[in-house]
Amino acid sequence: MPKAKTAAVLLGGTADETESVFYEALRTADIDRLMACWSDDDDIVCVHPGGPRIVGAVAIRATFDAIFANGNIRAWPEQVRKVEALASSAHTVVERVEVITPSGPANAYVLATNVYHKTAQGWRMVVHHASPGSQSEMLDISDVPQVLH
Repeated sequence: MPKAKTAAVLLGGTADETESVFYEALRTADIDRLMACWSDDDDIVCVHPGGPRIVGAVAIRATFDAIFANGNIRAWPEQVRKVEALASSAHTVVERVEVITPSGPANAYVLATNVYHKTAQGWRMVVHHASPGSQSEMLDISDVPQVLH
């Protein structure tokens, strides 16, 4: 069975499961599995940190092909916040990305929003928008009062 079909079968019945497959595909540089997470809609959008808006599956695949030519992306979603509805789910995450520096491995942080729609094929990504972040930005600013007792 070709990889793309295998990946589609492995996608689960929730947006969380699709997100899990997406990040696993980044860590393994598996372009077919990664693209199976995306919707077939013409207007899907991806914004890489500091980059332009990329529209459509062909253009998105080309950018990830170029990224994977340099290796995988060791990224893990953390501090996931969700806004869910019957047919859509928006996740804001802090991506912890392992990078290699002259002094060895270090963590970098990316702030990302992943939007999923429930399609006939299951939950699929329609937007991935990532921005550079910092460790200090891992703290949420919220209107929830801070209570000490």
